[in-house]
Amino acid sequence: MIDNTTHSNPPQQAAALPVCLSNCQPAALMLDNVAWSPYKDKPLLAPISLSVNAGEFVAVVGPNGSGKTSLLRCLYRVNKPTAGRVLIDKKDIWSLSARQCAQRIATVLQDSGAEFGLSVFEMVEIGLTPKSINWKRTDKDVNIINDILTLLDVAHFADRSFSSLSGGERQRVMIARALVQNPDILILDEPTNHLDIRHQLEVLELLATLPCTIIVSLHDLSLASAYADRVLVMKEGQMQNYSEPKSVFTQEQIRQVFDVETIIDEHPTTQRPRFSFYLNNKQLNKKQD
Repeated sequence: MIDNTTHSNPPQQAAALPVCLSNCQPAALMLDNVAWSPYKDKPLLAPISLSVNAGEFVAVVGPNGSGKTSLLRCLYRVNKPTAGRVLIDKKDIWSLSARQCAQRIATVLQDSGAEFGLSVFEMVEIGLTPKSINWKRTDKDVNIINDILTLLDVAHFADRSFSSLSGGERQRVMIARALVQNPDILILDEPTNHLDIRHQLEVLELLATLPCTIIVSLHDLSLASAYADRVLVMKEGQMQNYSEPKSVFTQEQIRQVFDVETIIDEHPTTQRPRFSFYLNNKQLNKKQD
């Protein structure tokens, strides 16, 4: 480390946020009939309309290939919709420059790459570059980076090469890089991949306490249920449901989307739905054949 002189109630008490994250201005997001495809004759995302309230925590779930990542790429201004609009506080994100968008929306993606031998500190520092074209590091910036590194439990290897880290360590560094942007909206694509159980919970606890708007894709339905204010369910590029966890996560909905059977009970701490999955007899017989 370089030295320098409204969400749902989370299951556990999270660490206090550093001052640098306390002045986020959460933004509302709206999808107005958004569709997207790289092909002219084969839509990958059917038209989707929904709204995300400022400060809301939304989880996006669905089987592999359901369109979760393609949808998120529309939200952070990479996939330009072939139809419809993505609005941040009622303004089309494609009317913003890439820098203006980065000043409001931060992302954490699945594949972070090796990043050419940068140190962990330097990787996180990149998150400050959208501030201005001629940005130069200040003492205040150093303090912000150090605070975020500590928050994500990565300060002890700030001087190590990013490429030398494990997958879980890299993921926490990438979340730190997004947080130093002090975003209005934070979009994360499967951020708990590669993380052990403790760090999965710690990351989601942190996200649940942030004052910004959170949109995150998750594979673990129990985690989505425990932390999200609302859940967007995707299948084959189409929105299947969008509501609070107790309304979305039913046996019928899970069977229809994920093709598995489910036992649903209530988590003793969060009082949210919790799941045990199994294959039905027809699926088991097919597997044995």
